[in-house]
Amino acid sequence: MALYEVRGLTKSFGTHRVLDGIDLVVNKGEFLTIVGESGVGKSLLTKLLLGLIPADAGQIMFDGRDVTHLKEREWVPVRKRVGVLLQSSGLFDSMSVFDNVAYGLREQRVLDEPGIEKRVAESLALVALPGVQAMSPQDLSGGMRKRVALARAIAMRPEVLFYDGPTEGLDPINVGRVNRLLAGLRRQLGITTIVITHQMETVFGVADRVLFLANGRVAIEGAPGTLWESDDPRLKPFLHIARAVMRGPRQSIG
Repeated sequence: MALYEVRGLTKSFGTHRVLDGIDLVVNKGEFLTIVGESGVGKSLLTKLLLGLIPADAGQIMFDGRDVTHLKEREWVPVRKRVGVLLQSSGLFDSMSVFDNVAYGLREQRVLDEPGIEKRVAESLALVALPGVQAMSPQDLSGGMRKRVALARAIAMRPEVLFYDGPTEGLDPINVGRVNRLLAGLRRQLGITTIVITHQMETVFGVADRVLFLANGRVAIEGAPGTLWESDDPRLKPFLHIARAVMRGPRQSIG
């Protein structure tokens, strides 16, 4: 079943049209990656799907409901079902890890304090960081900060999670660790996962499906393995990277 259905989505800034008729479907429970050159509109598409900025034209359906022209207050119940992990992690350095992970739960008054303590502990355990509640984000490595931000996102138990560059800036070991976490969380919690990334390890290692954006549209869509079959010259830099960083790429994407 489709969670998101998008038809003819466009967005321009002045005379520059960034998205030019995007059509896509995001199925419930799937792991979808969105790739493309910088500036092609990947993060912009996420903001449109979250209702953070309005579309110029087109339609966005979320779980069977047309959300294209919702007013800000009408987006609130929709966003409660959605989580976001930013590339920068977005942690509050003035707060402990516990307070960071508990932030959304307290703001939305989802649970009482004993319930929050239990949910925070569960969420940190899910990202393989048990017992770090008292630490400060400033004392964590980059990979650990990513995982705390992920714990904060899943603490709300969202139905869908958007990740914008979740492994950018991490070393290869942490890239693999985060990818395994994303895939594991999808399995354990049933979360629909949408990842914007330049990391081909994510595309070929854990994704069910990939969208390649170019010239404001979905140029290629399908299982990750279909990218190898495309003769689109815009894909060459991505496939070159994939061959460089993956061992036996054609065997690993089967």
